[in-house]
Amino acid sequence: MRPKTAFLFPGQGSQYVGMGKDVLENLSEGRQLFQIAEKVTGVPVAELCLEGPLPELTKTRNLQPCLTAVDILSCMAARHVGLDAQAVAGHSLGEYPALWAAGVVSTGDCFRLVKERGRLMDEAAVENPGAMAAIIGMERGDLEQLVKEVAAPGEILALANHNSRKQIVVTGHKDAVHKLCSMVKKAGKKAIVLKVAGAYHSPLMQEASDVFSRVLKETGFKNAQIPVYSNVTAEPETDAERFKGLMSEQICSPVRWYEIINNMYRDGVRNFIELGPKKVLANLAKACLDVDDAMFFSADSLEDLNSVKEELQG
Repeated sequence: MRPKTAFLFPGQGSQYVGMGKDVLENLSEGRQLFQIAEKVTGVPVAELCLEGPLPELTKTRNLQPCLTAVDILSCMAARHVGLDAQAVAGHSLGEYPALWAAGVVSTGDCFRLVKERGRLMDEAAVENPGAMAAIIGMERGDLEQLVKEVAAPGEILALANHNSRKQIVVTGHKDAVHKLCSMVKKAGKKAIVLKVAGAYHSPLMQEASDVFSRVLKETGFKNAQIPVYSNVTAEPETDAERFKGLMSEQICSPVRWYEIINNMYRDGVRNFIELGPKKVLANLAKACLDVDDAMFFSADSLEDLNSVKEELQG
């Protein structure tokens, strides 16, 4: 069986001022893409991506349209140089450019959805303050047991993102997250509180999920042209109506990245190409697989993409 290629799209946390600059300056379609993003969302996408400032770029309402624009731009650039994929996946917010890449949503609808998602998650974070932390070096079973021990009655504390074999993000009420971090450090493992505005991928986002489900119902989805590996199920999905339920549920559910990468490998994917800023997902994907027949790339410039193409063809 011929090895398959997957495009991976990063989410929040990968942003930096200047992201997308190279492609935007060298790909004429990029300017039109950013114009659509700005018209639909009302966010000065080009200015924030290229000039910042970082605190303004990082605000959830701004970041979701900006990062989506750069992820989509990177995919356009990949196709421009002749790269293609047989499957896609995105980490949290990155699932929206993945849906776009698979032909599930139009460009305009993609930006409309991330605008509403960002607004609703921002509001939920204000109404239900929370925190998230990355736990590094602890087995999932041990962390799950610790979560049960730490959470007081009525407190929310849960696993948010299973990013790799030994990197798992927890989410929930601030006190519970900080207490868990202290216990993790006492056990000799690493805990890093993330710089995020709320407890994403937790029940504290339920109201945002409920409202967002109505937005999704009003949006025209198409069946995927290539499989999209869902954050919620970790399996390849293609059905238009099923995506609507999954994308609503995604706001409160864990991101099953470790399983996604392993399931992609199970299904014949051997080339993993991260499209967007930084190198977070390619590194995580590599950490998910203990194999020697897979290749991992990160590309957010045309030079990077041409290098990837040469290596795959070589």
